[in-house]
Amino acid sequence: MTPAATLLDWLLIVFTLAAAGYALVAAFAPRPRTPRTAMRDGFEPVSVLKPLCGAEPHLYENLATFCAQRHPRYEVLLGVASSADPAIAVVERLRADHPECDITLVIDARVHGKNLKVSNLINLAERAKYGRIVIADSDIAVQPDYLERVTAPLADPSVGVVTCLYHARSVGGFWTRIGAQFVDAWFAPSVRITHLGRSSRFGFGATLALTRDTLDRIGGLVALKDELADDFWLAELPRRLGRRTVLSEVEVATDVIEPSFGPLWHRETRWLRTIRSLNPAGFAFLFITFTVPWLAIGAALALRLDGTFAGTLAGGAAALGAFGRLVLHARGEDGWRAFWRDLPLVAVRDTLLALEWLAAVFGTHVVWRGARMTVVGGERATAAAVEAVDGR
Repeated sequence: MTPAATLLDWLLIVFTLAAAGYALVAAFAPRPRTPRTAMRDGFEPVSVLKPLCGAEPHLYENLATFCAQRHPRYEVLLGVASSADPAIAVVERLRADHPECDITLVIDARVHGKNLKVSNLINLAERAKYGRIVIADSDIAVQPDYLERVTAPLADPSVGVVTCLYHARSVGGFWTRIGAQFVDAWFAPSVRITHLGRSSRFGFGATLALTRDTLDRIGGLVALKDELADDFWLAELPRRLGRRTVLSEVEVATDVIEPSFGPLWHRETRWLRTIRSLNPAGFAFLFITFTVPWLAIGAALALRLDGTFAGTLAGGAAALGAFGRLVLHARGEDGWRAFWRDLPLVAVRDTLLALEWLAAVFGTHVVWRGARMTVVGGERATAAAVEAVDGR
């Protein structure tokens, strides 16, 4: 005789339905579309700020995309904190290969706060010549029309910051492919759903474009010197002044380079703990977005409650969720060969996300750029303490 569904069974069915609904919406959420702006609006002079730290894989290739822009007038400022940084050799090669590009290397060891990336940016911003500023992480690659497209919305005085989503390129083997799915099959779809819901409480280090006027009004980059989530706050502070964040239709590329489980775990739990510090309520419900574990629970309930309405509901939710997750996987992959190659990784990816979320619930520290940082919750989610981590 088939057992009757318990209260716990019904609760699990509700969660499975929610996970299936999320997977379907994530699979079909449209990419952002910013309003068409007159092309001339994207041709104002631009200063590009690129903080560097070490000669990471593909650094030359990624920086070179910023030196091949069709924009008529821009400069690229590349900053390091030490004259011994191996990134300097990459910059010198870049300058030799692109003499037509206005490239400035800034070597400045001054530290302005607990966030060393922001310290680097403060030193770069002091030397920026132009009224439009684009900040982009070192591992970002862009298309030749990038600068004109991401800066065009800044012609509207109601816009504070323009930011971009990104897709991942795995540099290496198994674990980098797992890490790429974190971006393409979880992070980016979550942002699209947020954007679809008319929210713009985000800002991504892949691109943050703003005017010098906006930057001055928030107190300059020094206002972010102790923030762990500096990219989020660079967009949030203008929002508090009534200036909008625009999610550009431009998507850039980022490299996933973590070669093994440990570095990948540290990176992804750092992201999740940062989300927890900024949005505790939203973080609490992230467990719904880890689809595969809920599909397994739904399938198990369907088998145990076979022949009942509850069993049919659980089985239907699992089937719909599986369809949505497959579409989401296909959307994040580059062609059918990659789709079939990485399909077995989907269950690993979602299960690892669930475990990382659990770790982020209880953790209070992150490791970033060789420093162990204590995350303080609350209004500003400040990195309260920084200490070196041996060997990192």
